[in-house]
Amino acid sequence: MISRLVIVTEIIAPYRIPVFNALAKQPEIDLHVIFLSENDPELRQWLVYRDEIEFSYEVLPSWRRRFGRHNLLLNRGVRSALSRVQPDVLLCGGYNYLASWSAAYWARAHRTPLLLWSESTAFDQRSRYLFVEFLKACFLDLCTGFVVPGQSSLNYLTNFGVKGERIFTAPNAVDVSFFSERAEVARGDELRVRSRHRLPERYFLFVGRLIREKGVFDFLEAYANVKPALRAQVGLVLVGEGSERRELEDRASKIEAGTIRFLGFVHREELAEIYALSDGLIFPTHSDPWGLVVNESMACGLPIIATTVAGCAPDLVEDRWNGFVVPPHDIPKLAAAMTDLVEESELRAQMGCRSRERIECFSPSVWAAGIIRAVKSVVREH
Repeated sequence: MISRLVIVTEIIAPYRIPVFNALAKQPEIDLHVIFLSENDPELRQWLVYRDEIEFSYEVLPSWRRRFGRHNLLLNRGVRSALSRVQPDVLLCGGYNYLASWSAAYWARAHRTPLLLWSESTAFDQRSRYLFVEFLKACFLDLCTGFVVPGQSSLNYLTNFGVKGERIFTAPNAVDVSFFSERAEVARGDELRVRSRHRLPERYFLFVGRLIREKGVFDFLEAYANVKPALRAQVGLVLVGEGSERRELEDRASKIEAGTIRFLGFVHREELAEIYALSDGLIFPTHSDPWGLVVNESMACGLPIIATTVAGCAPDLVEDRWNGFVVPPHDIPKLAAAMTDLVEESELRAQMGCRSRERIECFSPSVWAAGIIRAVKSVVREH
């Protein structure tokens, strides 16, 4: 039996295309994706890779404005799009847009099973706001089932009162082959790649928005606490843009005996090259529902240092196996983990191999299988 599935999600993100393509290839699913916007140029500079899309989709008319840190996105045509496609199951990527609520109430009116694709965790900083939690509880009541990327999100929904049999895991994934293959090519052409990006001989890598919540100031401070002799051996490379870049550059200029490079925003093709030559990825976030840069760097064979509040940590990073897991804001432990990776070359190599091994279980096809399990279950129940 073929089920017509509609996914409502925000933008045509490069990392979503491979997983949607994998799902569209499954004979049990007739997939259509409704995007609320093509991209979000004020926040992300991603390209829109339309030529790679192998699934049915549409982009709704939209109007977007930012008010400080708050993002308002309004859409026309949600209900008419759903009525035209007539899905057997609706999967909604979040609840924080008016279009999500419009889709949810359409599903209720048409007796269509509604799945919420939820990445929230107990460490999400938005959970501090009672009104947000109230809205979340209201949206959960509209849902038939739930799809989560991993253990942190599963635990969160369980603590929210959702029964385990209504939760399905579809692990967050990137195109593992794309990153691993490009990393291998980059390592074979190391001198050119290093010269092209002005990379230090050795370096730790941060990839993400340059804002305080990502823990990037902790990253700099921990590096400053590493012994000068080790800083002279291994530099830092920061990839990304953000409102805190100028202050970060100012602080970096005061750190002696170490090379620090700010590369700005880098598209995925070049990003794989930068992953490839790094000693390890540092993911020092204070609050992050997942962290797909960890998937990408593991596909490139890197050890990972992540914080305990990173949504991906319980699933992807095993302390002292393929990296280190440290508390957020803990500068001494972060510096100690960085020191261990610098000094223990054999351990670093083993951790990189283990990362590459583990990430094979977090592929687009595995994600698609999780979605199919959820769809079949709610259709059978319905």
